[in-house]
Amino acid sequence: MNSEEYQKALDHALNLRAGWLEGTEFPKFKEEIRTFHNAFEGLYKLLIQKKLINEDPYKQEAKIGEITIPPPIQPDGDRKDQLTMNLSAYDNQLDFLVNFFPISIDFLTLENIKRILALVKYIDWAHFTVNTQNAATKAVVDVVNQARIGSDPLSTNVINESLDKLNQGTGSIITYLKEATGFSRESYKLDLRQNITASMNDASVEAVRKKFSAAMPGKPFYPDLTEELIREDFGRGGEQLRSAVLQQLAIPENKPRAAKKEVSVKTPLLEGLMVIGSAAAVLGDIIPRLDENNLVLQNRKQTFGEKLRELFRQMLNKEPAPVIYNIEYIDSVKGTAVKETVNFYAFRPELDKKLRFFASLGGRSGAAASRLEAMEEKPLLALLEKAVREAQGLHKTLFGLDEYFKAEAPRESREKIKGIKPELGTLKNAIIKANQKRHEYSARLEEEEQLKRLGVSLVS
Repeated sequence: MNSEEYQKALDHALNLRAGWLEGTEFPKFKEEIRTFHNAFEGLYKLLIQKKLINEDPYKQEAKIGEITIPPPIQPDGDRKDQLTMNLSAYDNQLDFLVNFFPISIDFLTLENIKRILALVKYIDWAHFTVNTQNAATKAVVDVVNQARIGSDPLSTNVINESLDKLNQGTGSIITYLKEATGFSRESYKLDLRQNITASMNDASVEAVRKKFSAAMPGKPFYPDLTEELIREDFGRGGEQLRSAVLQQLAIPENKPRAAKKEVSVKTPLLEGLMVIGSAAAVLGDIIPRLDENNLVLQNRKQTFGEKLRELFRQMLNKEPAPVIYNIEYIDSVKGTAVKETVNFYAFRPELDKKLRFFASLGGRSGAAASRLEAMEEKPLLALLEKAVREAQGLHKTLFGLDEYFKAEAPRESREKIKGIKPELGTLKNAIIKANQKRHEYSARLEEEEQLKRLGVSLVS
């Protein structure tokens, strides 16, 4: 095949390849990036929650127009301050990549591919150990190891799952970037042929460079790709090299789909338990706020004599005196006001107990998840119904306490009261979604029973 024929064949192969990448590979690439960002975001928020890094006050004000790499960690700087700024910038860049950067042939140039790769590998998630030579990775490894110390099961699960997904995501993203790189390299070489070397009987890198600025203004010059082109078009064995390029650009054959697996009718129950298990994270945020609000009210109410008696009680290791709060909330079913008496110091240990209970339901991996998956449908349904009931009861009591603390705090101390409305909203959404999964299970069970009567298996 002569030079003109090869250019036509290459142009045709690139057009087919572009359509395949845009229609098949790049949507999956976009989802991999989204999953990667979500995994990092979970870890990032946990580090802030544990106060191992600070929340960047200027994070929302950052203006991003292109992909940039956060600066390296300096050994002589304040490690916490550097991580605060760098991880905030890293999160913003990943958010930009997911929500604003077009994953398309036109935008995945060789330069942009290089930037995306550098961004993803800014922290070496594939070699996330204390022995790493990457300064940014080493700094993050250190704070993550600190976060593991004394962590509750939910936090440990977040760390493990995030690191696992970031490691897997790194490999997947690199695979898609290699596909994009292969296309961009051959597209660039086709431009060189059409604009410069088609009229040459022989070529050298320097000869192509001299004509490059005028023939392809505004584009970067890549000597290595120019050398490849010269070997393919003017060197010995060029025919085999060109043939190999066309083979690499060929669209992979569609593999036959794997046999469909039977869908377990209990899947919605497991998903519902995972959803309601998120109540553990909500309680983890609420509990310290309740403790602080309780202290604000108790400090307001105690006389000198009461404070003295409290001091003696602590010295003698006696149980704390009951603290009774008369709260009120609206029963959503009856639409009437309900009054409830809460003994705070009896209620408080129950919250810790409930947190541990919900945390045992929310893991996607590990012994707890395996235990749930091994359970039969009826015990799973009973467990989900119990979890939803307990979450509903907690929501009512916590709502009442939130209103009580705000109303009863003296004016000079009201700014010290920490509200929990956003957390209560999150808890309510978890209850709604878990209930939806319970109803989905009932519907799927009924459907399966109908299909069985017809002699049909329920498959995906």
